[in-house]
Amino acid sequence: MVRSARIPGFSNEAARARFLAVYDRAMQRLWPVPVRAEDIATRYGTVRVYRAGPDGDDPYVLLTGASGNALAWYRWMDRFGDRPVIAVDPLGEPSHSVQTARVPGQEGQAIWVEELLAGVGAKRAHLVGVSWGGHLALEHEIRHPGRVAAISLVDAASLGPLGWRFWAWLIVGGLAALLLPGPLRRRAARRLRNATLAEDELIPVLRATLGYRRPVTRAVVFTDEELIGIGVPVQALFGGRSPLRAAADRLRVVVPHWRVEMVPDAGHALVMDAEDDVIDRVLTFPPVASTVEVTPEGSTRPARQA
Repeated sequence: MVRSARIPGFSNEAARARFLAVYDRAMQRLWPVPVRAEDIATRYGTVRVYRAGPDGDDPYVLLTGASGNALAWYRWMDRFGDRPVIAVDPLGEPSHSVQTARVPGQEGQAIWVEELLAGVGAKRAHLVGVSWGGHLALEHEIRHPGRVAAISLVDAASLGPLGWRFWAWLIVGGLAALLLPGPLRRRAARRLRNATLAEDELIPVLRATLGYRRPVTRAVVFTDEELIGIGVPVQALFGGRSPLRAAADRLRVVVPHWRVEMVPDAGHALVMDAEDDVIDRVLTFPPVASTVEVTPEGSTRPARQA
């Protein structure tokens, strides 16, 4: 996906104030552990992050999907024990982050993630990217390697064509979130395999994003060469009922050293449909025995241990 030239933001200050009031109330109710809010300056705007646990140069950095924000991770924040974790309000999405300049295509996306990681002091981060957040994680590593030790992709975008089923799932789910009363919405969550629709506390936040102007996006699929060149351990998790699941077959051929897993009966909202399974895989990755690095020739070998 590539962002359009329009700078995203709320339609006016009243819309921003309404959204942030709903967002902050939800965070106060849902956030399970104390967090420290911090605003990180980048050349394209200010990115809000929420830290939990100790400071460190090896944090888990959580990147949500398009139209999402840090609040999407509230069920995760007490699952990391004494490890540092950072939930991100992505630039260009409805949140406390504020974009002030155009992000010039794929390179611009990689730059703001790099400046974010530098701003939080990351040197050995573990990026966890859901959908569009997975695209951001890979885009950054391809263009600015050096700050990341591992990547976990959760039904990530840009690993294969999106196709009409994905867009249909997205549109129908959005309409259900905006229009359906609670009982029907929760029934739709089961039918669509979209656990987000059953999150009663998050629905007001989703509805409050109507005052936010997002840029048009289009799909960009990473090439085989780009994926092969990634030199850190990567795991890619897919929902067995997700419209993106076909990308798993491609990855098993192109990057056989990646850990690629299918979670049965989960959809594109895998991060919520199978929350415990996904968290367990994130916290146990990379296993020491399977850690690999890419040689200059493009082959793989066991990584050197520190």
